[in-house]
Amino acid sequence: MSTTGARGPVGVRCPGCGGADVAPVREAVGGGGAARKELAARLAKGPGKSGDALRHFVEGMVLVALSLAWAWMGTDPEKPLYVWGGIVLAVLLFIATIVVVRGDGREKAAERAGAERAAAFWDPAHYCRGCECVFCPRGEPWQGLLTPEQFKRLVWDEAGYADQLPPGERGNGAS
Repeated sequence: MSTTGARGPVGVRCPGCGGADVAPVREAVGGGGAARKELAARLAKGPGKSGDALRHFVEGMVLVALSLAWAWMGTDPEKPLYVWGGIVLAVLLFIATIVVVRGDGREKAAERAGAERAAAFWDPAHYCRGCECVFCPRGEPWQGLLTPEQFKRLVWDEAGYADQLPPGERGNGAS
């Protein structure tokens, strides 16, 4: 069992540059600062969904209420278009809200279901600050060096939520 030194695990060296400025990924992304937050985003274990469904539901219901208020303004006999337009708009917004909330729920469920598979790739990984690469010291569950973006794509692919990667990070047709 290796111990942790001042600059990372004792005895672990980067296979790319040979440097000793190596840390487990969980430690490399920990802490504060803008640089750490950027690195945490590049090495993210998963999409980190939290509370989106509730916020989207509230936003949608506010829009539905505004549409119904518009319909209420049309109760004056001279404005029947307001009544029907407001009702149709409220129904469409309600349906759209339900679709968005269900999509958020599916994404959150996919994240929960893939968390263990993501951990199998993310937990043993180490990050080299010198050459900015990710590797597994024992060669398991993969061998070789990966860029942070390739590593994130690998973890998310294996976990089953690569479809939630931002479009610029999906790679060459992989999603």
